[in-house]
Amino acid sequence: MSAPLSGTLRPDVHRFKLGNFEVTTILDGTMMRDSVKPPFCIDQSDATVTALARANLLPSNAFENNFIPTLVNTGDQLVLFDVGNGSMRHDVGAGHLVQLLPKAGFKPEDVDTVVFTHVHPDHIGGLYEGDNLAFPNARYLIGRVEFDEWRSGARIPPQREDNRNLFIKLVVPLADQMSFLDPGNEIVPGIRAVEAYGHSLGHMAYLIESDGKTCLIWGDVTNHSVFSLQNPQWQAGFDDDKAKAVETRKRILDMCATDELLVVGHHMPFPGVGYVERAGDGYRWLPLSYQLRV
Repeated sequence: MSAPLSGTLRPDVHRFKLGNFEVTTILDGTMMRDSVKPPFCIDQSDATVTALARANLLPSNAFENNFIPTLVNTGDQLVLFDVGNGSMRHDVGAGHLVQLLPKAGFKPEDVDTVVFTHVHPDHIGGLYEGDNLAFPNARYLIGRVEFDEWRSGARIPPQREDNRNLFIKLVVPLADQMSFLDPGNEIVPGIRAVEAYGHSLGHMAYLIESDGKTCLIWGDVTNHSVFSLQNPQWQAGFDDDKAKAVETRKRILDMCATDELLVVGHHMPFPGVGYVERAGDGYRWLPLSYQLRV
C-alpha cells in the first residue's frame, strides 16, 4: 500500500553564520499574485515580459510573493529587520513571524531592537499582536527620511493612502520610543544603515559586518529575483519614486556584484539569501548554496 499524499511541504526558517554573528531568515508567508505586469515591467511590452519569464522557466501570468523578515544575533543584541504582515494577512497565507519564532529558538520578548527598512504594509503590519506590541522589550529604529515623508504625506503616492493610514495608526504612536537613522549611522556594532531611497521615499538597506564577513539586508531594493532584478532599469509599480528606485537598484546591484556581497532580500525566493552576478547588461540572482559551510 502506498503512503498517502500529504501536500506541499516547504521550509520556513533558515539560519547561517556570518563571522561571529548568526543570521536567521523567517518566511512570514507567501501570496500568489495573478499578474506579473503590473506590478513589474510596467514600461515594457507584454511580449518582452513573456520572453523574460520563459527564459527563466517562470509563468508570465502570475508570481509568488514571499515575505522574509530577518534576525541578526550579534551575541549581545537580537536585531529584527521588519516585522512582517501580522494578523491583517493571516487570511491570505502571511503574517506568521511571531508564530515561527520558537521554531527559530526565540521568543518575541528576546528581540532587543526592531529596525525598519521602510513602512510598506508587509514590513510594519506585524508590530502588534492584538492590542499589545508584538516585541514588548524592543527599541525601534527607522530612517529619518522615511518617517518624516510618511508623517508629512505630501509626497506619498495617492495609491498608498491606505498604507499611510496604517503607518499613522501603527508607527506614529511609537515615535517617542524611536531612534531616527541617517545613512551611515550604526545600529549596533557591526550593523549600519545604507541609503536605498526610491522603493519607498526613505527606504534603507543595512550592512552587516562581523569578523571579516559581510552581508547586505537590502529590504525591497528589488521585489523579485527576475522581474525587477535582471533589468534594474525597468520600472515597477511597487516603487513610490520610480526614477529614484531605478537609480538605487543600479547602484546597489552594481555594488553587490562587484564586491561579491552576500545579500538577504525580503522578497527573494526563500530563504532569501544569495548573491548577484552580472549577466550581459543586467544581473542574475544566485541563490545561496553551501558556500558558508565550507
